[in-house]
Amino acid sequence: MNTITVELIKNKAIQLLQDLEALHIIRIHKSEVTTKIKLSEKYRGILSKEDGLELNKHIDQMRIEWNNI
Repeated sequence: MNTITVELIKNKAIQLLQDLEALHIIRIHKSEVTTKIKLSEKYRGILSKEDGLELNKHIDQMRIEWNNI
């Protein structure tokens, strides 16, 4: 048995798949839709504004040092 993921482009496809399931040709597994969370949203609020500014200064300094090599 093979498992594949199918992206439905038109809603009519749902009925076709349900018909195939009724004929015992396929089995439909419903899964929750997962959305990707942007890293900026995931970590928003973790650092204080002051810590964020210090981190940016540190990163800028590291970039300057790296470019001088």
